[in-house]
Amino acid sequence: MQYKDYYQVLGVSKTASSQEIRKAYRDLAKKYHPDHNPGNKKAEEMFKEINEAYAVLNDKEKRDRYDQLGSSYQDWERQGGNSNNYNWSHWYSTAAQNANQQNSYQDFGDFFSSDFGGAGGFSDFFSQIFGGMGASQRTQSPFGSSRRARTSNFSSVFQQEVPQAQEQKVSITLEQAFHGTQLILNINGKKIEAKIPAGAKNGTKIRLAGVLDQAGGKGDLLLVIEVTKDMRFERKGDDLYIEIPVDLFTAVLGGQTVFQSIDGKLELKIPAGTQPDQLIRLTGKGMPKLKDKGSRGDLYGKIKVILPRTLNEKQKTLFEELRKMK
Repeated sequence: MQYKDYYQVLGVSKTASSQEIRKAYRDLAKKYHPDHNPGNKKAEEMFKEINEAYAVLNDKEKRDRYDQLGSSYQDWERQGGNSNNYNWSHWYSTAAQNANQQNSYQDFGDFFSSDFGGAGGFSDFFSQIFGGMGASQRTQSPFGSSRRARTSNFSSVFQQEVPQAQEQKVSITLEQAFHGTQLILNINGKKIEAKIPAGAKNGTKIRLAGVLDQAGGKGDLLLVIEVTKDMRFERKGDDLYIEIPVDLFTAVLGGQTVFQSIDGKLELKIPAGTQPDQLIRLTGKGMPKLKDKGSRGDLYGKIKVILPRTLNEKQKTLFEELRKMK
């Protein structure tokens, strides 16, 4: 019988914390799950290996026993021994241990035995040291007769151990979305710092990995951005729209006007004969593009022609002459 290095199977150190072991297991289980690797025998074997390793290293008593065995076996190897002549009988489980372990790992063993064509549950190494379902033991799966039902059941058990991402809506102003901002959030009594990138928009999701304390370990916080409406600007994607007041004479004759944009004052050239509600585009003066650093959308000025409310006698005469010239 060959010694199995469970730490090497999960790719963790012997001093790994339970959280590190859970994370390594989750990552590998997702990678090698048979549903993601149909017909791949190597993936099936690896899937069984990582579940066997996790069944030992995730249980404090089993891990302590395994570490004692590992220390003893390493001393044996340093003396020139190997698996073939090592005294495994010293580590055989008693009948009571077998019964307890079989109950603890029944679901794992049955899952493997039924889903992989009777290939068996855990290895002989596991069975000899910890008891439970070995390669020579088979039983009918309690998960049902169809593989889909068994896999679904196993997946649901697996998912219960995985910390779930928690969604949280956060509101920011348009100016905060333009410049980017730093927020201090209070989630379940814990202060969490969140950096919001420039260009964030409604529905933008920002994942803060491992900031939440959950039963299964460190969970992620998923921020869903909501940008509040601005009285001055209308936002469409990465473009901004603003109303720019222009007096009648400038609209008719042309000229320049200065207005306040989202990041400073801008000068806009008004062509002669500009019409009410006409749009004038200022390229690259809109919102920063979230996925294209350094680029911005456009700013559209919607011209609002301001008509004079009062005219002096001379102005009235001039307008009368213009009307006659139509």
